[in-house]
Amino acid sequence: MNICFLMYPWDEIDPENDTSLALIHECVRRDHGVALCSPANLTIRNSVTNAFCTVINRMDKVPGSLKTFYRQASIREEMLPLAGFDVIFMRANPPLDPLMLNFLDSVKDDVFIINSLQGLREANNKLYTAAFGDSHSNIIPVTHVSKNKKYLVQQIKESKADKMILKPLNGYGGSGVILIEKSAMSNIKSLLDFYVTNSDGTSNYVILQEYIEGADQGDVRILLLNGEPIGAMRRVPGSDDHRSNVSAGGSVAKHTLTKEEKALCKQIGPKLVKDGLYFVGIDVIGGKLVEVNVMSPGGITYMNKVYKTKVQCQVIDFIESKVLDKLKAFDRRSRLRSEVENA
Repeated sequence: MNICFLMYPWDEIDPENDTSLALIHECVRRDHGVALCSPANLTIRNSVTNAFCTVINRMDKVPGSLKTFYRQASIREEMLPLAGFDVIFMRANPPLDPLMLNFLDSVKDDVFIINSLQGLREANNKLYTAAFGDSHSNIIPVTHVSKNKKYLVQQIKESKADKMILKPLNGYGGSGVILIEKSAMSNIKSLLDFYVTNSDGTSNYVILQEYIEGADQGDVRILLLNGEPIGAMRRVPGSDDHRSNVSAGGSVAKHTLTKEEKALCKQIGPKLVKDGLYFVGIDVIGGKLVEVNVMSPGGITYMNKVYKTKVQCQVIDFIESKVLDKLKAFDRRSRLRSEVENA
């Protein structure tokens, strides 16, 4: 199997905690061909979509440690046609680059893409969670999405809660997430000016969300594969930050899924699979779905350390099965076509 990871550059990888590196390492360990490409390196040559790739050379012996693997791996640069890969694994950081998807539209019928382009288009920002619909309203906190500052101020004033969460629509890794309180209403208009209004006169959407009691104790990151949970961990905020994201200074701990959380996964799993969102990270607080991460969900390396497991193995097992199914379907169609042509 040949797999292309569409992600950030090789030299930006965190060799100790990077989920993408854990997935790459498992592919190399299984002797699959592996290449990396950043969205900026997509190109079209003679009407064929190519990429300037960083190719990982085959290794006689693959180190077990991610840090050692990263240090010892040798790489080379090549332009390669994307349709020649079996899999394209989307691991680019948000926000989503729509031009990247336009490039990939030309190969989506030839290559298994995880996650699907249509799914990424629908779910790349927090609107996917916010608009789950009435039937799911029991699993998401009260949420408002707007760029109308007057409306947002009104919702804060009318909220029964003293605290709410404000965050940019396209943020990730805890970036821009702040806790606002009614007792500081005098500062809220200036905060909204900062978040909503750009210096060039354009404006941004923001999310205003009900503060869930217990959020100060952290959240739960759950990784779902093909609609089923394959790993979970509790993320605990640092002493001087309300955010529980590890990138923002939080720490991780073991977590056993509650009955509520299992029911939540069961409720949203079929929709994720239907939308082609096979590998997803969800953030849950108090049984409420706060975010769905579909572009580059992380957490594998932390879960591995906490549970002494290898979550990446399940992900690559799944990808191998999807590629095998695709090859079997192609062989069957070729065989049947041959029968018709020879009749």
